Amino acid sequence: MPTMSSRVAEPLTGRLAAYYTRYYRDTLGIPGWRDLVDVRLDDTVYEAQRLAQLERATGRTVCGTRLLNVGCGPGGFSACAAAAGAAVYSIDASEEAVWLTTARVPRHPAVVAAAEAIPQAAAFFDIVYCFSTLEHVDDRERAVREMLRVLRPGGALYLHTPNRFACFEGHYKVFWPPGLPQALARTYLTLRGRPTAFLATLRPTTVTECRRFVEAGGGRVVRVLADNAYRRTGGPLWPLVRGYYLATGVRPYVEMVATR
Repeated sequence: MPTMSSRVAEPLTGRLAAYYTRYYRDTLGIPGWRDLVDVRLDDTVYEAQRLAQLERATGRTVCGTRLLNVGCGPGGFSACAAAAGAAVYSIDASEEAVWLTTARVPRHPAVVAAAEAIPQAAAFFDIVYCFSTLEHVDDRERAVREMLRVLRPGGALYLHTPNRFACFEGHYKVFWPPGLPQALARTYLTLRGRPTAFLATLRPTTVTECRRFVEAGGGRVVRVLADNAYRRTGGPLWPLVRGYYLATGVRPYVEMVATR
C-alpha cells in the first residue's frame, strides 16, 4: 500500500517530468531528451556537484548562511543547499518553477520575481547564487545591481553564465560558432533541425561585461574561475576549438565571485 509520502511524491515527479520534457523536447528539440529528463528527476548528485563548486569558488560553506537562489528553476539546487544547512530563499520568473521549488523545499520561501526586482531587503543575504540565469534577463546590469543590493557587505555573489564567444551552446547542447548573430543563429539551428524561438531569451555575455555590471552596481570582482575551460566539444573540430580557447583566453562560461 502506498505511503502518504509516496502519494505526495507521485504528482510532484509527474510535474517535474512534464517541466523538463517541455524544456528539453519541445523548447530545445534535443534528440536525447528522455535521458536528460531522467537525470534531472534524480538530480541529487548533479546539484551536490554545483553546491561543492559554489563552496570552492567562494571559500565558504553554505551551512548557517542566508542564501538567495536567483532563477531557481524547479528547485533542485535550493533543496540541496537547504539540506546542507542554508536558509534558502528562491526566486524565479516562472510560476511553475516556483510551485515546484515550494513543493521540494518546504519552509524555505520561494516567490515569483524577476532578477531585476528582487523583493528582499538590502544587505539581507550572505550568498547570492545565480547559475545560468543572467543570460535570460532583460536588463543584465540592473539584475546584477539588485543582487549586490541584497548582498550584505563581505558576502559573496556567485555568477555563472554562458560566454558569448564560446564554441558550445549549453542549452541546446550543440557546437556553436562563437559570437554568432541571432539571424545567423536561427539559420544555423534550423539547418540542424532545432526550434529557434528560445534564442530570443538568450543574451550571453563576457567576462568584461560581467565585471562592468558588478562595478556599476557598487561591487568588485574577487575571483574569475576557469572551471571546465577545455570541455571537449565539436567532435573532430575539438583540436581547432581547443586552439581557439588557448589563443584567445575565452572560456565556455563566465564564472566569477564578487562582493561589496
